[in-house]
Amino acid sequence: MHFARTASLTLSLALVGLLSACGGDSKDGEEKKATQVAAKVNADEITVHQINSALPRMNNPSEAQVKAATKQALERLIDQQLFIQKAIEGKLDRDPQVMTAIENSRREILARAYVERVMANATTDDPAKIKDFYDQHPELFAQRRVYRLQEVALQVRGEELEKLKQALPPMKSLQEVIAYAKANNLRATTNASVRAAEQLPMEFAKRIAGLKDGEVVAVPGPNGVAVIQIVASQQQPLDEAKSKPFIEQFLQNKSRMELAQTELKALREAAKIEYVGDFAKPAEEAAPAEGNGGMGSSLEQQAGQQPVPATGGGDDDDALQKGLSGLKK
Repeated sequence: MHFARTASLTLSLALVGLLSACGGDSKDGEEKKATQVAAKVNADEITVHQINSALPRMNNPSEAQVKAATKQALERLIDQQLFIQKAIEGKLDRDPQVMTAIENSRREILARAYVERVMANATTDDPAKIKDFYDQHPELFAQRRVYRLQEVALQVRGEELEKLKQALPPMKSLQEVIAYAKANNLRATTNASVRAAEQLPMEFAKRIAGLKDGEVVAVPGPNGVAVIQIVASQQQPLDEAKSKPFIEQFLQNKSRMELAQTELKALREAAKIEYVGDFAKPAEEAAPAEGNGGMGSSLEQQAGQQPVPATGGGDDDDALQKGLSGLKK
């Protein structure tokens, strides 16, 4: 997030100042220039730039924290350099597996760097869009609730899944679900948690917004069904001012994702892509599935994460099932 990058920059600048201050006393009236070399490991040098890149992200670090983080980063780089020297001495840099790993890392770094450049053009806060999002999602803001939830996850497939789907609608409590699982020798696990609406998968939060305390809802997924009961809930609305930071970051991340996906689509359309050998298939089968837009993530998660282009897809139920992991302690 923005504050983390700013903090990292602050720490880096503080490090440069710290190392400059350690440049030594003046000699013959001439002040020594601050060196960019922080340490020498045999014939190799470790620079201030390397330390800056290795520093952890910290929010408003103190001078003591800067010194400690600098020392730790430098020692880690020294250890790493010693290993690198022995690896090269043993010609591990020519090992096919190592060479493949290095190339894969290079590909990943270059691809991510380009995507980040594309996503840097994402739109920032737009008051009209923020208000529109706030008005369209009362379950997250104006009518926000904090839920105490209990869940029974049933692992079942095939014919047993069809029987379960038919048996669930008349059930009014989790006790009935557990009794059914025991009677039919179904594997079941239970969980309990307290979650605010913005901490739930967004589609799920919308789905239970109209339910009352005590009601249950079944969510199908690839491995069975999760049955969730709203044990209790409490109204804790958020006004537009308090919601603004969440919404701003969410909309910016959404814009970043859309820019990346649009660029990827354009690149694929402009490129000549040929599937060869066993991978040859009709174009409609070879095309990647579109992502589900983060259906399985909560508003809180989507506002805080750094998005990358989706490379796979799935139906809404699968996404909801994945998102239910947020209910578990």
